[in-house]
Amino acid sequence: MKRKSFFASLLYSPKVAPYLFVLPFVVTFLLFFLYPVVSAFIMSFQKIQPGQVEFVGLTNYKRLLNPHFYTAIWNNTRYTFWTLLILIPIPIILAVFLNSEKLIGRNFFRAALFMPILTSVVVAGIVFRLIFADPPISPANVLLATFGLPPKRWLADVNVAMFLLVLLATWRWTGVNIVYFLSGLQNIPKELYEAAEIDGAGPISKFLHITLPLLKPVIIYVLTISIYGGYAMFTETYVFWGTNSPKDAGLTIVAYLYREAFQKGDFGFGAAIGIVLAAIVLIINTIQLKYFGLFKKGEV
Repeated sequence: MKRKSFFASLLYSPKVAPYLFVLPFVVTFLLFFLYPVVSAFIMSFQKIQPGQVEFVGLTNYKRLLNPHFYTAIWNNTRYTFWTLLILIPIPIILAVFLNSEKLIGRNFFRAALFMPILTSVVVAGIVFRLIFADPPISPANVLLATFGLPPKRWLADVNVAMFLLVLLATWRWTGVNIVYFLSGLQNIPKELYEAAEIDGAGPISKFLHITLPLLKPVIIYVLTISIYGGYAMFTETYVFWGTNSPKDAGLTIVAYLYREAFQKGDFGFGAAIGIVLAAIVLIINTIQLKYFGLFKKGEV
């Protein structure tokens, strides 16, 4: 009984109870985030072979100065740019329409646009790969033939690789971002729009001066996770080409990491790639968060 009362006193203690409740998060953070990050950072200074670990200093980071890594960074940067350009403005506009009570069948359109995210990225990638398969059997080439255009080898065309990746991302993530923006729109008081209408504001004026400013926290959130997702993209390009795309047209930083670490067994070099990737994402997100004033007191 004394033991039970002791634990009960700890559970209800205002000094101890908060630490007990946050303990699962702290343990999870230490074991599954901090420890792997620290281990990867240490590995990035080592040459790791079966049964042998050798400290090599900055050698792995110097090896990153090669055309493959430059191409991977450029591909990720272009992919991130195009996904941000498409997957923020378009979902905002669609969310505004779907939030209107005047739209007929808006619940149907909400469900239809959200459905793609329920599909596994691997399954979606395979379907897209079949759609854009080599001629003449692919549906994409059949469509071209109806317009009298010659067939294309979509997956072998360097200039089309980025289009396929962005198209897949647009199909899959548009609905998710719509949900984010819808949640933000539903928290905007209707009285603001009614007052703006009394003052003679039109739909565009209300969108620019009410909707966008009050959606700023959601936009910043979507922008942050989209930058991370853009630079961490791997599954989509792997489903299309594996790790050997034509002229590295689909090579991403994570795909390069996978190829070097898990296919070639160079885990030290792979760890260096991962650390640089984390640094790139951290720097870019810090810059954009500072630009939006998130680090200023009292601002969002």
